[in-house]
Amino acid sequence: MGRDLASAFPVARRTFEEANDALGFDLAELCFSGPEEQLRLTEFTQPAIFTVSIAALRVMAEAGATADYLAGHSLGEYSANVAAGAIEFAAAACTVRRRGQLMQQAVPPGQGAMAAILGMAPESVIAVCQDASREVGAPVEPANMNAPEQTVISGATAAVERAIALARQRGARRAVLLPVSAPFHCSLMQPAQDALAPVLEDIPFLPAKFPVVVNVDAALVTEAGALRDALVRQVTGAVRWTESMQLLIAGGVTNFVEVGPGKVLSGLLRQFDRSQRCAQAEDPASIKKALAVL
Repeated sequence: MGRDLASAFPVARRTFEEANDALGFDLAELCFSGPEEQLRLTEFTQPAIFTVSIAALRVMAEAGATADYLAGHSLGEYSANVAAGAIEFAAAACTVRRRGQLMQQAVPPGQGAMAAILGMAPESVIAVCQDASREVGAPVEPANMNAPEQTVISGATAAVERAIALARQRGARRAVLLPVSAPFHCSLMQPAQDALAPVLEDIPFLPAKFPVVVNVDAALVTEAGALRDALVRQVTGAVRWTESMQLLIAGGVTNFVEVGPGKVLSGLLRQFDRSQRCAQAEDPASIKKALAVL
């Protein structure tokens, strides 16, 4: 991941070097060569994805691409803040790693889970979660409102499993457990949120140069303190991605570029608005195409 970027663009290579220096280990080598088992650990996955995203962003910026608005899904909100000039890359990289460690530590292995519910309206998923939580006596909550008929739920393993069963009974097209290491974006993450708050408090935040759509409120934010607060609250709060994209579309946005590894967000947007132009920017070939679109 990111090897082609670093090979082709000096600014991407420098980004990996900056991450290595900030984190105190060779993130570049881990991204490029693995081992995969280590890369899959949340404390390494998060800074790896974040660094590749910023490397791609800097390549785009060096070619003259600019944004009118920025948004990031969960971890991606850190990339959005860096892109907006609200936080420095090195400080964000260290915070992202700490965030991953705290999230991993918040819930013992096996006690939490996440699941994707497809083909069911968000309000029906909320009802499923409430009923499952009441029946089992443990929390399960909507975590990612990804598209009008795609919601990810998160919580205690038994409650998530009961919610899956209820969703299937009530007509969900698909309800499946996800291969994740912890139950992100739910109340079980409160210890992680409490511990991350002082870490973020120690980082200097500046007003954003471009509005950032924050996950927990699906609202445009530029004020430094509000951006910091949103990053704290998103640890336990749901990612309101559908509303965030609808806000941008209502504001007149017609070109979206997904910066970083993968095409998940572009696929989500196409689920409810195929008229929008979505480009990816994750390697030299896709960046060239994205610049052509812009």
